[in-house]
Amino acid sequence: FMASGGAEEGDGGIPLDIDNVHMLLQVEQEQIQKRTFTNWINAQLAKRCPPSFVSDLFTDLREGSQLLDLLEVMSSQPMKRQRGRGVFQQRANVETALNFLKKKSIKLVNINIPDIIDGRPSIILGLIWTVILHCHIEELASTLSYSSCHSSLDSLATLDSWSGSPVPSGRTSPLHRRFRLSAKKALLMWVRDQCLKVGCSVSVKNFKSSWRSGEAFLAILGSLRPQLADLSLVQVRSNLENLEEAFHLAERELHIPRLLEPEDVDVKDPDEKSIMTYVAQFLQYSNDMPAPNDHLQERALEVTSWLQRAYQELSEARAAAENSSFAEKYHVLHSLAGCFTEQRRPVMTLLAAIRRCPELSREQCALRTAWDCLEKELQRCKVDLDSSLPPPLDSVVVWLQRAEASLTEEGGRSKDHADAAKEARARQDAQQTLMKEMSYFVNIIATFHNTDDLGNTVVPIEKFNEIKRSLTNIRVTAKYEGIKLEYQETRHTVLHLLGRLNAKVVTWKSPYGSQETVLLLLQDWHHKIL
Repeated sequence: FMASGGAEEGDGGIPLDIDNVHMLLQVEQEQIQKRTFTNWINAQLAKRCPPSFVSDLFTDLREGSQLLDLLEVMSSQPMKRQRGRGVFQQRANVETALNFLKKKSIKLVNINIPDIIDGRPSIILGLIWTVILHCHIEELASTLSYSSCHSSLDSLATLDSWSGSPVPSGRTSPLHRRFRLSAKKALLMWVRDQCLKVGCSVSVKNFKSSWRSGEAFLAILGSLRPQLADLSLVQVRSNLENLEEAFHLAERELHIPRLLEPEDVDVKDPDEKSIMTYVAQFLQYSNDMPAPNDHLQERALEVTSWLQRAYQELSEARAAAENSSFAEKYHVLHSLAGCFTEQRRPVMTLLAAIRRCPELSREQCALRTAWDCLEKELQRCKVDLDSSLPPPLDSVVVWLQRAEASLTEEGGRSKDHADAAKEARARQDAQQTLMKEMSYFVNIIATFHNTDDLGNTVVPIEKFNEIKRSLTNIRVTAKYEGIKLEYQETRHTVLHLLGRLNAKVVTWKSPYGSQETVLLLLQDWHHKIL
């Protein structure tokens, strides 16, 4: 292309200036990213139970529901969501997703709720890349430390040991800081290691032009599955043929989803983000491969030691903060819980590997016990924190818990339509009672003075806003639950009536006897039908 002021003839002889060429290149890159990211998301959503699916990346994520599905899969944590397809539900679900990422100390640059709801391509692509980088590639890179000479648990273990003063909000573990800065480099180093294992001399310097020939992909395949790829044929085949062979083998033999097409890579300037996303799947496959049992034993001992120390520190932190203000307690627990959540995936990876063992050893059983104990302790800390809210906010949280339990209660257990209709009516009455009580608690929030005599914040704004959002969610959920329950009551009432009529029809079809019995049947028909 000409550097400036020039033009190039496009199809049909229409001149393109440099700005148009640049725009076309951006659109082409956008389309490649859209296709790659869509394929990656669907590969993750397929792991969900039940699985979900994204058809059009720019329109499907606007509702927020599939975005929450994705974060559930990536974090192994349930995500609260608003039911329904209204604008409010869309906004609430997208907000929940973005807040989840922010709590993981992930910066969302120029990513706003309205832009996502509007389906702006550049914003949605930026959001998904943020999720891929921080929730997938960084997490995978962190697991590489397990195979290093020094145990990653040395940096992972302490959960930023609390010495008696509140842990600063947003603080992250050393392991997270380490790989936040070098996830891309760690992935590149892993690729080079795979190439060295098979004696491949290809120079992998980046995630762009270094992959154009297809040789690096084939070398990784050969490292993960010896004899799968014939590297001697690389030089006699074209780039497109090598790439097609690599993508085909990866999908057929390793069940790695085909995120890219050869034409996406064999270009002058391949898309770095798309290639990194695809390569990370090979690292995922490597991590999921069964490890030797002795290596699992060693790792189980290390992780169990970390979990036990984390449990002890969490218990000590809770005890030390017992007489502190609510704000101090909140910051302590929030920081510790955040660090714990960050290290969840490496531990889950190890637990998944252990589940493949036919019989658990004593060390592996100890690991599962330590994990369960830490999760229970964390849940106890959260319950204790809510109960220590200053009055009258503590009563609001108690009511919220009761309301959420009522709204999430599963009904429809009765097989009898009459009983099911009565149950639906009773649940409607209970929800109407809750809604009448709600104005009282909304008023508490509206009139609560959130600063003490010294001007200090009593309840951290994040927690205060969380309570307000919960009240709003209860109101919206109750509205839609009420509509659903009203429908269920009507449906079961009608089905009950139809059942009774069907039974009557059977009696009306019986052989006619005397005139008197026929008149009785006719009267019965008039009574039931008219």
